[in-house]
Amino acid sequence: MNGAQALLQTLIQHNLTTIFGYPGGAVIPLYDALTGFPEIRHILVRHEQGAAHAAEGWAKATGEVGVCLATSGPGATNLVTGLADAMLDSVPLLAITGNVARPLIGTDAFQEADITGITLPVTKHNYLVRSADELPRVIAEAVRLARSGRPGPVLVDIPKDVQLEAFGGVIPTPHARPIPPAPSEEALETALEALRSARRPVLMLGGGAQDAAAEVTAFARAWRLPTITTLMGLGTLPASDPLWLGMPGMHGSVAANRAITEADLIVGMGLRFDDRVTGKTSRFAPNARIVHVDVDAAEIGKLIRTHVPVRGDAGAAARWLTQRAVPFALPEWEAQLDVWRANTITHDTWSAGYAVREIVSRLNPDDVLSTDVGQHQMLAAQLARFEKPRRWLTSGGLGTMGFGFPAAIGAKLACPESRSVVIAGDGGFQMTAQELATLTKYGIGVKIAVINNSYLGMVRQWQELFHEERYSEVWLGDSNPDFIKLADAYGIPGYRATNEQELGSVMDAWLNSEGPALLEARVPNQHAVYPMVPAGAALEDMIERDPQEAQPRKEETR
Repeated sequence: MNGAQALLQTLIQHNLTTIFGYPGGAVIPLYDALTGFPEIRHILVRHEQGAAHAAEGWAKATGEVGVCLATSGPGATNLVTGLADAMLDSVPLLAITGNVARPLIGTDAFQEADITGITLPVTKHNYLVRSADELPRVIAEAVRLARSGRPGPVLVDIPKDVQLEAFGGVIPTPHARPIPPAPSEEALETALEALRSARRPVLMLGGGAQDAAAEVTAFARAWRLPTITTLMGLGTLPASDPLWLGMPGMHGSVAANRAITEADLIVGMGLRFDDRVTGKTSRFAPNARIVHVDVDAAEIGKLIRTHVPVRGDAGAAARWLTQRAVPFALPEWEAQLDVWRANTITHDTWSAGYAVREIVSRLNPDDVLSTDVGQHQMLAAQLARFEKPRRWLTSGGLGTMGFGFPAAIGAKLACPESRSVVIAGDGGFQMTAQELATLTKYGIGVKIAVINNSYLGMVRQWQELFHEERYSEVWLGDSNPDFIKLADAYGIPGYRATNEQELGSVMDAWLNSEGPALLEARVPNQHAVYPMVPAGAALEDMIERDPQEAQPRKEETR
């Protein structure tokens, strides 16, 4: 074997047999070797950013490592956005890049880029492989690192001559799956004491608790803890559970944000307490003791003062606390939460909210919903009801426009029996719309919904509220494509709705069609998303409803 063949054999040993990639000069030996490995399925994307996001979609839907492949120089740098996205959202990713031959490294050779230097801040670790014999060991170690502790992306850069070099080493057996560290008994005892003394407790679950969904749900139910799930944690507790209060933060539910403000104890598991969740940190949960359970010690106390730090696995902590449960009976607290729960927005008239509400209401528990970034993302997070973890894929920490569509492709290939639906805005969809070709090439049955308000809606909302309605460079309506014709150009059926009746008449045909399909919902262009916590404000300063909703907005045209 040569180095390229040894690498592919190592991937097979680790059951990493789907690769999203795009060829180029520095990875030709790898692509040549692929022809001899029918066990490996390579998905040819149309841009390397699409490869990274599709690999993220695979990883987010399964919890397993996603794999992407790119050539040197611009191919490698096109992966950077996806790597940064995966780093912030704790997505296990293996990125493989080619590089120029070893004698040319550092000479500014054609299509050379220092990709290990470039990606150092946005990967857990990265490697420049200097011999074919060390390739399998490096790949095995990279996979272990991507999975272990707080998951994340790892990049392996392989010079072209290393791919061609004769391999005389050994393909190692895969590492055993890493076992997350168990919390200390002392820390758990302190957390238990805090729980027993609470009178207005709240449990907060983030993306890091997804793989412990059964354990944290049992913990919440055993103690009868009102529970909030962050944007990345949606589905960790079933939305149908009466304990669920919704999502917190900038566009969180009234119940979640009010509960945080009034709580005397917050138990956070597998979340970062990032700024979009907390609002103004000095006024976050001003009356509460904070118990923070996280596998990443660097996150504990980083943004919010933690009274009880518990480093370790959320599932292990939840099991320990469940065994010692004394269910809360707090009628006054529960009655107050019910009052806050009732304060919701119904989206009964034609708008982006109405369209998103109707789409998510037709989803099944096993369907995977991906979103892009913007108003439609927040509306979907508010309105969708997830009963299982890993059915909701979105870009949280980085807020990457262009994420949703390729992520839905990765999710569909990872979970072929599940329906994969993506909701995107007219702006974000165009950032990776070239992946329509990937759908056509492989017949991947992703259902695409483009919520077309002719604006960069979330930026427009901020300009309206905080910049005296100076709408600078957010109008897309004069240059958007005809999305139905765009889909047709790739042989994909398209459906359009411009009102409630049209949406109802095309919804089933769109969702239940064979293969890929696109729905365009043309909605009023001045919609805003509420509730909303203004930037720099505390959760208690939340604007619960659109202050202009009593005065219908005039449709804007250019």
